[in-house]
Amino acid sequence: MSKPTLTARFLTTEAGAPVADNQNSATAGVGGPLVLQDQHLLEKLARFNRERIPERVVHARGSGAYGYFEVTDDVTGFTRADFLNTVGKRTETFIRFSTVADSLGGPDAARDPRGFALKFYTEEGNYDLVGNNTPVFFIKDPIKFPDFIHSQKRDPFTGKQEPDNVWDFWAHAPEATHQITWLMGDRGIPASYRHMNGYGSHTYQWTNAEGEAFFVKYHFKTNQGIRSLSSEQGAELAGKDPNSHQTDLLQSIERGVYPSWTLYVQVMPAAEAADYRFNPFDLTKVWPHADYPLQRVGRLVLDRNPDNVFAEVEQSAFSPNNFVPGIGPSPDKMLQGRLFAYADAHRYRLGVNHTQLPVNAPKAVSGGRAANYGRDGLMATNGYDRHAKNYEPNSYGGPVQTNEALSAPLAVSGHTGTHEAPAHTKDDDFFQAGELYRLMSEDEKKRLVDNIAGGLSQVGRDDVIEKNLAHFHAADPDYGKRVEARVHELRED
Repeated sequence: MSKPTLTARFLTTEAGAPVADNQNSATAGVGGPLVLQDQHLLEKLARFNRERIPERVVHARGSGAYGYFEVTDDVTGFTRADFLNTVGKRTETFIRFSTVADSLGGPDAARDPRGFALKFYTEEGNYDLVGNNTPVFFIKDPIKFPDFIHSQKRDPFTGKQEPDNVWDFWAHAPEATHQITWLMGDRGIPASYRHMNGYGSHTYQWTNAEGEAFFVKYHFKTNQGIRSLSSEQGAELAGKDPNSHQTDLLQSIERGVYPSWTLYVQVMPAAEAADYRFNPFDLTKVWPHADYPLQRVGRLVLDRNPDNVFAEVEQSAFSPNNFVPGIGPSPDKMLQGRLFAYADAHRYRLGVNHTQLPVNAPKAVSGGRAANYGRDGLMATNGYDRHAKNYEPNSYGGPVQTNEALSAPLAVSGHTGTHEAPAHTKDDDFFQAGELYRLMSEDEKKRLVDNIAGGLSQVGRDDVIEKNLAHFHAADPDYGKRVEARVHELRED
């Protein structure tokens, strides 16, 4: 007579065998050394050693939540994306907020851009919108991204972030002046993830059912209102509770106080891009709302916390190349670089089958498994029809192509080469930074200047300081004058 099947109340090994003792390791006699045959001990220690995967090089520190996106306004004139085609339609989402520069153990209340990565589980596949809480970024070409991040991360010799490195890179990147003004301003340290806006930052393409193409920028406006911390408040909170933003998001949703954002887009007819007064695909610039007003699209609501932070937040994988019909890329060089880099990072961190993990699996296909011919590799799961072929085309009824492009084609011309972006009539690295400065109140300007000078005054090389001061002078004479005076004042103390 066979013994009853083990139930969940019995502890088992990874192979499913019952565990007799989980309190004491096997030894050679009472008080003797451990024995190699203790499978349960070896398995527990070996698994523990492998419980963590490589952390993200950037955006390592993060929090996440599930929710839904609801369409509130008709945008079918601009895009044929199925999840946006009906007012009132809801699509399940997962979002990951993050800081950029610090490691997994860094504090939430740091002065740093925040990642705003959103996954839509649409009926046509997963759509990933990977942005930040700022509408611009420090650089405009992906070939500089590794250099930029190296300058912001821990120095390989000192093991800590160095103002000399940070400001030396910025001294050689005048296009960073706009984002520096954002970062060092009052919104540089959000009070929580709930109290900040999110932006697609890049320019994307929408295509409608008639094949007309539009370029768009995404703006998620927080419905909780903007709240930020001063440098002093941020430092105090980081010391008291390094997990402050994670705690706030978790507790808010658990209490039933669901954070929400209203999505707006700016829409530019594709034909207007070539003659716009500055390069509309430059990630260091915004489109003034007077030129392209915000148009409301819908509402994002977060209403469920993950059950397991590692499985769902740390293993979540977002890639800007996950588009759906009606949405596609633009010639934005930074976006083009990210189309490769993000997916490649996940293949390294999580393995080639990371899209089979529940948090990443598409809900548009049966069983969350992509309908393609990819097989095998690390962590491949079962579930394929044992007769299914792993090549295409085939004569056995396997999935086939649709012959329908996701988005409109982008026009190209000229010769290959390492070209700078084409100059538009008012392309400039400093004008928009100056515009942002001039919008600030007197108190905001003072805090901005103090934040910039606090870091710049620690730089050891005078020529690096002078190069950075020249950027602020070029943005606005008063801006440069104030930063220069404050830096000199701090260096004399």
